[in-house]
Amino acid sequence: MSFNVSLRYYSIRFVMIGAVRSLGAAFILRPVSAPALSVSLRGVSRSFAASERGVPARRVLSDVTLEISPGEIVALIGPSGCGKSTLLRQIIGLDAPSSGEVRIDGSALVGIDQRCAIAFQEPRLLPWRSIVRNVEIGLPRGTDRGIGHSRVAELLQLVQLEESSQLRPREVSGGMAQRAALARALARGPGVLVLDEPFGALDALTRLTMQDLLLDIHRAEPATIILVTHDVDEALYLSDRVVLLGRAPGTAEGSGSGIVRIVDVPGARPRDRADTQLARIRSELFEGLGVERHHQVTPQLSSAQTP
Repeated sequence: MSFNVSLRYYSIRFVMIGAVRSLGAAFILRPVSAPALSVSLRGVSRSFAASERGVPARRVLSDVTLEISPGEIVALIGPSGCGKSTLLRQIIGLDAPSSGEVRIDGSALVGIDQRCAIAFQEPRLLPWRSIVRNVEIGLPRGTDRGIGHSRVAELLQLVQLEESSQLRPREVSGGMAQRAALARALARGPGVLVLDEPFGALDALTRLTMQDLLLDIHRAEPATIILVTHDVDEALYLSDRVVLLGRAPGTAEGSGSGIVRIVDVPGARPRDRADTQLARIRSELFEGLGVERHHQVTPQLSSAQTP
């Protein structure tokens, strides 16, 4: 006989087998898509001490406070070196803030949170493994083989790689490799998906295709997504809100980056890239980034020398 026990992030299936053992059951871990989770940053700051190699002490992030709702897509933009990637590491638990706290679904973050997943600018696939075997790496430890195969097949279909699943990374394009990396990140069914410039290394046309694919993925598996990008148009097309990081004018040198501006992006996804409302917001964000407009340059937001 068998029965199912539903948990919040995984379902555990107990199967009674032949001669009942002392525990009376064996269990199989089955990955399922977790509900999208809230993310709360409360006064997050990050400083680095001076290194033995002569790098001086520096403050990278200063008092970052942000509430992200379940299922929301939030884009982080800012000058190079302002601490965007550092902030992502705080959110997923790869690094700890010097002060302040990060909460996932109301719980204080301590170490790496298994409810979160990350994908980087580089696919970081293992070259000796096929695409399907690379995606399998993302499955939770202890996943039943058959159930894991079904989950991976589902994800490969979602990212349109089912016909390329047996190829090695060197045999596929950059866009295909990045799709495999996204599938690997989704394999555990994360409630929070963190993306660090995931399309930054792709050509322009492939990048547009990948943006639409990400929206398809979000509709199918609506995790909370936090995205770092240097592309303002990408941020406006994908996100519900755009958060501009940097050192605000008038603050002391070395004080670290904070939130300079938060912009709500109007309209439902998928958006019209030529929308006039987006054009106005784009101009505001370019001003905040210090990008030249009409032969004038606005003062660029300062940044710490940290990615």
